[in-house]
Amino acid sequence: MSRRPKEAPSAAPPLWHAMDAESACSLLEVRPEQGLDPGEAALRLQRFGRNCITRIPRVHWARRLLGQFRSELVLVLLGAVVVTAFLGEWVDASVILAVVLVNAIVGFVQESRAAAAIEALSHALGVSARVLRAGTKQRIPASELVPGDIVLLEAGDSVPADLRLLALRECTIDESALTGESIAIEKRREALDPSTVLADRACMAYAGTVVARGQATALVIATGDGSEIGRISGLVAAADVLATPLTRRISEFSRLLTWMILLVAMLMFFVGLLRGASAMSTFMAAVALAVGAIPEGLPAVITVTLAIGVHRMAARRAIIRKLPVVEALGSTTVICSDKTGTLTENRMTVQRVWAGGVEHAVSGAGDDPDSGEIVGRGTGVDPPAMRACLRAGALANDATLRRDGDRWHFDGDPTEVAILVAAAKAGIDSEALRRERPLIDAIPFESDRQYMATLHADGSAAAPEGGAHLAVAKGSVERMLEMCDSMMEADGAVVAIDRHRIRAEADRLSREGLRLIACAHEPRPAQERRLDAASFGGSLVFLGVVGMIDPPRKAAQSAIERCRRAGIRVKMITGDHPGTAQAIAGMLGLLDAPRDGASAPDDSKGSSASAATGAAAPRVVTGAELALIGDAELPSMAEEVDVFARMTPEQKLRLVKALQSRGHVVAMTGDGVNDAPALRQADVGVAMGLGGTEAAKEASDMVLADDDFATIEAAVEEGRGVFDNLSKFIIWTLPTNGGTAMIILVAVLLGEALPILPVQALYVNLTTALLLGLTLAFEPHERDLMDRPPRDPARPIVTYELFMRTGLMTLLICGLGFGLFEWALRRGMSEPEARTLVVSGVIWCQMFYLFNCRSLLRGVWSVGWFTNPWVWLGASTMAVVQFAFAHWAPLQRLFESAALDAVAWGLVIAGAGVVAMIVGFEKWARRQFAAAPARIRSRP
Repeated sequence: MSRRPKEAPSAAPPLWHAMDAESACSLLEVRPEQGLDPGEAALRLQRFGRNCITRIPRVHWARRLLGQFRSELVLVLLGAVVVTAFLGEWVDASVILAVVLVNAIVGFVQESRAAAAIEALSHALGVSARVLRAGTKQRIPASELVPGDIVLLEAGDSVPADLRLLALRECTIDESALTGESIAIEKRREALDPSTVLADRACMAYAGTVVARGQATALVIATGDGSEIGRISGLVAAADVLATPLTRRISEFSRLLTWMILLVAMLMFFVGLLRGASAMSTFMAAVALAVGAIPEGLPAVITVTLAIGVHRMAARRAIIRKLPVVEALGSTTVICSDKTGTLTENRMTVQRVWAGGVEHAVSGAGDDPDSGEIVGRGTGVDPPAMRACLRAGALANDATLRRDGDRWHFDGDPTEVAILVAAAKAGIDSEALRRERPLIDAIPFESDRQYMATLHADGSAAAPEGGAHLAVAKGSVERMLEMCDSMMEADGAVVAIDRHRIRAEADRLSREGLRLIACAHEPRPAQERRLDAASFGGSLVFLGVVGMIDPPRKAAQSAIERCRRAGIRVKMITGDHPGTAQAIAGMLGLLDAPRDGASAPDDSKGSSASAATGAAAPRVVTGAELALIGDAELPSMAEEVDVFARMTPEQKLRLVKALQSRGHVVAMTGDGVNDAPALRQADVGVAMGLGGTEAAKEASDMVLADDDFATIEAAVEEGRGVFDNLSKFIIWTLPTNGGTAMIILVAVLLGEALPILPVQALYVNLTTALLLGLTLAFEPHERDLMDRPPRDPARPIVTYELFMRTGLMTLLICGLGFGLFEWALRRGMSEPEARTLVVSGVIWCQMFYLFNCRSLLRGVWSVGWFTNPWVWLGASTMAVVQFAFAHWAPLQRLFESAALDAVAWGLVIAGAGVVAMIVGFEKWARRQFAAAPARIRSRP
């Protein structure tokens, strides 16, 4: 019988990174040279389960479809379908039902697939693995791995489970999907301090990451849901899927409107009965009022408006996965952005070369030798030291760079490619250099050695080193200083090394966030054929230091400034090193962001305690510091600080929740598995389309096709435009419904015939919504759209000012409509003619009012008469349709309408014009009143 491993599944997991490899193997009772026996592996598989992520059952399609009918407004519309069908009004019933079904189908197609993120995470473990079992190497499905298995890794392998590394050979692992670290991590075998954060655990490898270089033997310490990626899966599943500000406001608006309509219809029904009217006629009047008051076209227009926003955003490289997110973007108050690939270019670029006491600036892109140049600072002498430094970096280099026509092709580690590109900008052809100096021997880079060295033959009689072989090395500054006893000056002269000076310059460059690589060389005898570490006894010539960074995107800084002008805070939340995060944040201007009255953050690296106690917030908060801050203090600190580094998935999730608790609408960007929980929790989750993982994309609401932060800012602008246009439509459509309902209400209260029949009220609502109101969805953005502060998520769609304007317009429509009805009857016109006159009056009022609604604040002249041709097309079409409504026999039979004479048409148009003038005067007066305090303050 197999013995039970000492670690119980219910116990807190051991700190595997803090124990040595032998202790880890002992704890899981396995001999690393033998691996588990097949029988023991089978027992552990039964006990721990398969190495798979538990999938959460998806919502059945039928439930998702039924969920489209949960809105109170839709339920009332369905009730109207039943009632009108029961009364034999099949036209009314069919039209209303068609509107409801079309809206439900569109919503169903766009429904978010909430469990898709879990699905994508589960695929991350769907690989095979090479293991050592009973002393035999074999390949098994990764799903059969168990704690205690010995796994063999090599370059290109996906790490199949969480592992404690036992033996290494030049092993680096790309953990960007899990930690956000932009550079592959050099792995080591030694145990670490227990407090070491996940991104710095060099003796560990985690499921879902990729071996970039080298080989490793490792011990499986966690599988399936017990792995880091499994834990993240649980966070994604537990994250709340929040309603967008629009859906919340529309839901509240629909609920209020529904109850108001039902209440008024019931009161009108009882008033009609008290006045002695028949139950059937009173009931029909109540139905007419409900049909007239309910904005049947609202769901369809909202869907179409959002779809137009989706199309516009796609043209600006932002792919929307869920329709309501279009509007949520426009309400965004905080953007939490990942650093690598979003704010930066995601490519290492050499920006400085310090050689011989002279600093040289390198411009242009890190993967295009033709895009920049190298300029020396502080001297005009020829830079032989700089060229010697880059020559050494190009020789001690495993990457390749070659031109093919007008394009450059490169392959290898990003750091080494960046050095080759910098050398090319200095006029050094790396391919020609390697032919001139053929490789004889090499010492590959290892993390323990901290350097790489190569030996090259003299392939050219004109070689500057006098025909001798040449040993070159590159590595960390400290290691190179130990291996050198001299240094090259700017003019090429070799002098005694000044270690203090070199360290001071290296420290200065490091504070700028640059990753430093030092280069050195040494002539060797022509007969030397081998290179070994013992031959480097401190006799190398120090040539210089190459400083590189993943630079900010050119458009990111201006996009951040536009967001700041729009009242949107931008926060960098990254898993990368704090120094790198601070340097990039400084370049982008994030560290200088105003903090809404908070005291300016201290320049020194502050502690979490200072943030928690209300002292000046540190410029950069690390994951270790954030872990010490309680949930009560976190929201205020999250608002003050704009740069967070070394963040774990849980901490990113905590930050998003903390900001949401302060009423913020949060957009979160990310590309890795570690970002998925926060992407799901955010009001708007934004995934990277080029470099993002499938888990991040499936957890997101929007995908950036170009991975550029500037695209987020453009999407926010489009989102604001969508909400602006939706507000214009709602303010435009409410008077139609309110005016129609009020006309019917007044008629019932006065005991007169209905001026508008239910089928006519439905005709007015649907035709005007589709032919007139829908044109507002194409309204171009107003000039000051991104100069306004973010809209308060708690602010109602219809503000007090707009409510008063809606009330005014409703009264004007009611007065005009009822006045026309009374005028027609007294003139001797028939009821069908009088009702046609009323319908025409309401529609022409809406046509004129449409131009007033193109801007909710400014006059119609300020937005330009012809900036939206769809408005004119819609108005023209509506005029033709209304003329057909009155004069075309098929429509007369369908809607019980009748022809009108020229006098009646003239009265309709004149009355609608007067109504439009009154509303225009109201807007002008309100603008004057609002501007009065500013004019008074400006007087001398």
